Amino acid sequence: MNDLLAIVLLIMSSALFAMSEIGIAASRKIKLRVLAGEGNQKAQDVLDLQQDPGAFFAMIQIALNAISILGGIIGEQALTPYFRDSLALVYQGRLLDEISFAMSFVTITALFILFADLLPKRMAIIMPEATAIRLVTLMRSVTFIVMPLVMLFNGVSNALLRLMNLPTEREETVTTEDIVAMMDAGAEDGSLQQQEYDLIGNVFDLETATIGSAMTPRDMIIFFDIDEDATTISQKVIDHPHNDFLVCDGSLDKLLGSIESKTILRMVLKGEMSGEMQPLAGAGYDKDLLYLPETLTLSEGLNAFKIATQPFAVVVNEYATVVGIVTVKDLLSRFMGPLITHQDDAPIVQRDETSWLVDGITPVDEVMRVLEIEDFPDRGQYETIAGFMIHQLKRLPHKTDTCKHGGYKFEVLDMEGVRVEQLLVTRVE
Repeated sequence: MNDLLAIVLLIMSSALFAMSEIGIAASRKIKLRVLAGEGNQKAQDVLDLQQDPGAFFAMIQIALNAISILGGIIGEQALTPYFRDSLALVYQGRLLDEISFAMSFVTITALFILFADLLPKRMAIIMPEATAIRLVTLMRSVTFIVMPLVMLFNGVSNALLRLMNLPTEREETVTTEDIVAMMDAGAEDGSLQQQEYDLIGNVFDLETATIGSAMTPRDMIIFFDIDEDATTISQKVIDHPHNDFLVCDGSLDKLLGSIESKTILRMVLKGEMSGEMQPLAGAGYDKDLLYLPETLTLSEGLNAFKIATQPFAVVVNEYATVVGIVTVKDLLSRFMGPLITHQDDAPIVQRDETSWLVDGITPVDEVMRVLEIEDFPDRGQYETIAGFMIHQLKRLPHKTDTCKHGGYKFEVLDMEGVRVEQLLVTRVE
């Protein structure tokens, strides 16, 4: 009975060491940091062990191997006589001792595999943080007790790692891929709502997408000519009720400044805008414009607006040619999407279960997110879905032109001159 009790104690001890090994190794660093920030000292102890795990794993291996060897010795002494006596009732041959030993060996091995290894490790992998926090103090105490052996084996293992030019300490860095994987897991479990998932995912676009993907392109800019009469200006304000308008001398390549719509209203109330008058010639328009290169990322664009007083920026290319204008709302809507964009202004509108209407200036990243397309060919060559069509067709598109990609058919639905105004995207088999 003493031998059987010793076997039970050895199995329980081995189970504790196996659980602690898996629990501390599998514990998520982010969750442990949250617990440590809330004042849980044991969570901080687990983090310290993860940062320098050499001594801990050396202790675990010493303990597990010692327990296994001792369990085998005691198990053979305890169980072999019982198997020999039981087997002798039906077999009296010369292999009786060998068969009894084999049966005791298989029994002890099965007990250790099931109760000292498999079940404890499965329990620890299901709840690693809770397991590690509960056992970390005990494991640190055992490590201190067997420190001479730990230092010996840990020193030898470190020397071998250096000999193989491998790091001796764990380097933990949280990458974008790690965060995306956590987001995917949260979305699958339901702990992260779809809107939250989309918003967090779009934040990563801040450092990759350029302001060119969020700007209003050049051919859609409504501007005033310095020599335009009051009637023409008034009609533009009525047709396009924007807050600000550019003032030019003939074309957008000769910018003079900008004027607010409330300034124009003030001029109307004062009677300074009527008939054939040219009110802008002597008007107090703002000559200070904010220029941004189209290669800036969304994050850099937002930083530029932090120190600027202008409500919008003129986007120029490397040749100093105006290619568009962008506002803070444009940059925010690029990654916040429907949170600040009205449904009627949405660039992608779903018609039914298999088709969508997509504005030509919609960024390719937005199309990928909504339609769940993994990638587009040669994405560095263009930024909008209209650019994708031009790239695929190798020419300027015409109405009804189509191409297929990622299980979808892209068809040009409407053109404005040479600009792709709208596409019809249909899911195909």
